[in-house]
Amino acid sequence: MATLSLTQFLTLDGVHQAPGGPDEDPSGGFEHGGWSVPYGDEDFGRFMTEVFTRPTAFLLGRRTYEIFAGHWPKQTDPADPIASKLNALPKYVASTTLDSVDWAGTTLLRGDAVEEVTALKERTDGEIQTHGSGGLARTLIDHDLVDTLHLLVFPVILGTGRRLFSDGVRPTAFRQTDARTTGSGVAIQTYELAGRPEYGSY
Repeated sequence: MATLSLTQFLTLDGVHQAPGGPDEDPSGGFEHGGWSVPYGDEDFGRFMTEVFTRPTAFLLGRRTYEIFAGHWPKQTDPADPIASKLNALPKYVASTTLDSVDWAGTTLLRGDAVEEVTALKERTDGEIQTHGSGGLARTLIDHDLVDTLHLLVFPVILGTGRRLFSDGVRPTAFRQTDARTTGSGVAIQTYELAGRPEYGSY
């Protein structure tokens, strides 16, 4: 049975929308696309390279799939640690709105996302990685399907944009297993699923 990890870029106010470029996702009138780029130093690159040494498959939401499929198939350097994995390994897209996928090695999961991902984890091995895919990510977290959570928190506040942890997210506890800070100030936190929160009083 596979584990599932989620790697997510967030601002200090929890926005995950369009970290990679001004035109990445302007939906909802979002005008701050590309906010993560100024912080992409060597420490950041080293961490992302580490992440991409581990996957056996990828699971993406529709919007992230479309962004990735528009970029990564064009990156053909076999020495690129990210492109080589994304282009070679199996990819699964959870979407009820896509009719087809054309990135080589991609399978469309059109059914109920929770049932599809549960079955995918059961029939595969290794580490399935989800990157971005905020809507799908919230669903996965709400159903305890994320085993490992990598949150990269960038030192910027935007005030608008889609947030990962919106009102109504299921209360969930995690256990921190790693923490580091890049030279540009990105706080990288790794958590493992621990179950439900516990409560007390001071």
